[in-house]
Amino acid sequence: MPPSTTKSLRIAVLADSDTRWKWGALTADRIAPGPSMEAGPGGEAQVGLALDGYLLRGRATPTARQLEEVGVRADSLREVTAVEFLHAMAETSYDIVVLALVGGGVQAMLHGLARVWDGQEKRPVVVTGYVGVVYEKLTDGLLLRHGADLVLANSRQDAERFRAVYEGVGADASSVTEVALPFLGGAAYEGEHDPYTVVFAVQPSVPDNRRDRVYLLDRLIRHARLHPEREVLLKLRSRPGEHTTHIEELPYQKLIQRLDPPANFRLVYGNMGEVLDRTDLLVTISSTAALESLHRRIPTAVLTDLGIREVLGNHHFVGSGCLASWDQLDAGHRPVPDQDWVARQGVVADGTYQNAFDAARERIAKLLASPERPPLTPYYTPVTAPGYLPGILARHHLGPDGTPLPGAPAHDKEPGPVRQIVRRVARGAYRHGVQRVAPVIRRMGEL
Repeated sequence: MPPSTTKSLRIAVLADSDTRWKWGALTADRIAPGPSMEAGPGGEAQVGLALDGYLLRGRATPTARQLEEVGVRADSLREVTAVEFLHAMAETSYDIVVLALVGGGVQAMLHGLARVWDGQEKRPVVVTGYVGVVYEKLTDGLLLRHGADLVLANSRQDAERFRAVYEGVGADASSVTEVALPFLGGAAYEGEHDPYTVVFAVQPSVPDNRRDRVYLLDRLIRHARLHPEREVLLKLRSRPGEHTTHIEELPYQKLIQRLDPPANFRLVYGNMGEVLDRTDLLVTISSTAALESLHRRIPTAVLTDLGIREVLGNHHFVGSGCLASWDQLDAGHRPVPDQDWVARQGVVADGTYQNAFDAARERIAKLLASPERPPLTPYYTPVTAPGYLPGILARHHLGPDGTPLPGAPAHDKEPGPVRQIVRRVARGAYRHGVQRVAPVIRRMGEL
């Protein structure tokens, strides 16, 4: 019998925030073709998974603390510009590339990668998708993601909507592949804890004004006072000065300083799954945390206090059975989810979650086994969108043909010590400007 050898399936994940890094890395693990991960009958081949992470430099580049909180490990992890990432893709051979970015970033990378891999018969398989619920900019975001080999839809409902958009503009819809959110999991809810724990999962950008945020804090604190036997937790996404996928101009940590919460109320950070381990009632406006909670059969409430509106995203939960107000929750109401609605959202609380990624794995296995792959062909080109595409590419220092623009960050050598220091200082100043200065200027403009 020949000695056992090991061949790794190499996957690169490019992400632009802590949440998208979590989605991208977990998705990479879920979609890696299953059969190839097992040893052959003679022990002659065993395919493992090698994951390289790339963090796109920008306002939301995750900090070390955020990466630690996400809890996803990679074989390597480094911060890059878009041009540096494309250079790495030209020099390193990968089997799969996962683009965990906003729509504009995905579109820029698709054009850049098409140029980098031009003429290659065995280019990597490119995968992209959405971190959570898609409740706004559906058409815009989808067309910016068109061109990837797989555009992942987190539910049956999303898959149907995605295909309808692509077919409606005459674009190839075969890339749309139904999966589920990759971070669902954890033990199913088995009954009340001691103490009974209510968790309010906040969102960085919803609601977007001080009045509504203070209202939500006031109601949460009021609930804690009405139920002193309960533990009431405010689950926060980031610490002051950190960024997430969305800009948070009015951190709850600051707003609560003017309030007087009772002893059974406190702020918590950390991994959402660990917080859900002790949750008896999850409350939110429209966070993806609601889907995580529903997956584990934890009582879940989506607030209606501020209305059911597209701008809040809670309109997505119409028909879910989860919509409720603080008055109802204060009185002891526990929403009961509609199982048909839940099933259409990819929550799969029926135990079949392990099979949710089968179609994606099978499709990727076929692409990897194919002797050649067609070039990447995004829907947007200088012909179809001459007034839109160049601006998107320019934001990432790319020209209309996907080549780096003059003056783009150098990528032919590692930065020296001085350049590294300058980068850190500039990046810190940029983030300070985005979070501290820009909001003040916007508020002054509203006076």
